[in-house]
Amino acid sequence: MNAAASNAATPQTCLFEAVGLQKEFDDGRVQALRGVDLRISEGEFVSIIGPSGCGKTTLLQMLGALDHPSSGELKYRGKSMLHGLDAATYRAREIGFIFQAFHLLPTFTAVENVQLPMLETTTKASERRERAASLLKSVGLEHRTDHFPAKLSGGERQRVAIARSLANQPSVLLADEPTGNLDSENAVMILELLIRIHREQKMTLILVTHDLSIARQASRMIEMKDGRVINDLRGALRP
Repeated sequence: MNAAASNAATPQTCLFEAVGLQKEFDDGRVQALRGVDLRISEGEFVSIIGPSGCGKTTLLQMLGALDHPSSGELKYRGKSMLHGLDAATYRAREIGFIFQAFHLLPTFTAVENVQLPMLETTTKASERRERAASLLKSVGLEHRTDHFPAKLSGGERQRVAIARSLANQPSVLLADEPTGNLDSENAVMILELLIRIHREQKMTLILVTHDLSIARQASRMIEMKDGRVINDLRGALRP
């Protein structure tokens, strides 16, 4: 399925803007980002591709306010992410995270895991469970709501993680190698699910991957190498 042909939301509002973004570790001995300039518009499906250590996950963590740059400027909807936003509130209300390793709590059921982001809101307990159950149904897991992660397959665990990422109705989904721990059949299913969510909810989707076949499903592909953006391709990317 090609997102470029799915009539996804037409990008309009500038969501993220990075200017001269740099990130250093070990007192400057490791340069993860080396002057990244980037604009991402609302409603885009963007893939970020490159070899291990190229800076793509570091960039995703910056966009999610899980880390901050050593220098440069990063804005969300025109506001500085360092000085104009409260990071915890931003992450809770604006961002949905999906990780390669799922990060589900093993002693919580599927429906309880999905409710976790809502604990930071004023949503009532009954409403939390109702919304969590609805989200699990939307990812095809209505029959697994009371199962613990150990009783779920890898694909099912990732679908729970996707449902959890949608709990607070975020504006942006940030997915870091979301198919990396899955077999090919489950990887296709998860990618199709993310594309459907992006298309139906007109949600901005930014997906990090090392797999070119996955990256080409996006309507825009950013290629990184050695901490820099070396290509920024738009349009029909799938061969």
